[in-house]
Amino acid sequence: MKQEIENWKAKGKFYQVGKYKSFYFQEGKGEDLLLIHGYPYNSFEWNEIIPELAKKYRLTVLDLFGLGFSDKPQNYKYTFESQCEIIDSLLAELGIHETHIFSHDLGVSVVQELLAREIESKNSFKILSSAFMNGGLFIDVYKPRFIQRLLSQTPSIIGKFLTRLISKKAIEKSVSEVFGPNTKPSQEFLDKQWEILNYNQGLHIVHLIGKMVFDKKYYQDRWIKAMQETRAALIYICGPADPNSGLHMAKRYEELIPNPQVIVLSKNIGHWPQVEAPKEVLSAYGDFRSKL
Repeated sequence: MKQEIENWKAKGKFYQVGKYKSFYFQEGKGEDLLLIHGYPYNSFEWNEIIPELAKKYRLTVLDLFGLGFSDKPQNYKYTFESQCEIIDSLLAELGIHETHIFSHDLGVSVVQELLAREIESKNSFKILSSAFMNGGLFIDVYKPRFIQRLLSQTPSIIGKFLTRLISKKAIEKSVSEVFGPNTKPSQEFLDKQWEILNYNQGLHIVHLIGKMVFDKKYYQDRWIKAMQETRAALIYICGPADPNSGLHMAKRYEELIPNPQVIVLSKNIGHWPQVEAPKEVLSAYGDFRSKL
């Protein structure tokens, strides 16, 4: 394991819910800010902006169940409800009664479920604000990559078979395609993420996590209603060159959300703004928070 990845894992802890453990760590001081990453990677995607955020906020950074260093059971039904229950239990254990949230990719829909749960009085904490960044908030305009469909929209037995065959090169190609034209990921970044993805045979369940992306259609009405009714401040931070959830997602956000706040980053920034343009992301998020 590369030293930087070992150091990342070493600063974390494992929180047990039932018979499974989830990875998390805390860093910094100030108001609480929860960071929720996307698919198929893990909390390391926030690496470039954590040092600056930690100067202003107390960060709680986690790996979603089934990803990163969290447990990855192969005979398990991964759902938004179960992800939220783990997060809620963790925050209660940490004594966090209210928090701001910053989410990316699949993480945005975990937050949508948290917002719906809050309206239903199911959370143990209050959501003060939510910054969504390049995620599939609205499934009708989301544009998944071919590899996502191949792994997760086919029967599970096929997805399971394909994950045994999929190569590092294929994953890297799919990831690189959603980065901006001038901000492609470094080989070092891809190598580190591949290593974490394979931790505890994580590659073998990516099709199961990926199914959550396509399960969103069953939640859309409830989630949109929650976003329209929440008292938490919301914003969509958009890398416009993202073919999955770029400008078209920002446009739908403006159509559906009351008094929408949207910050569009430089035109060539793609799906992973916190990796491609960390200073722009920090500036955008800082501007959002300064106006609350």
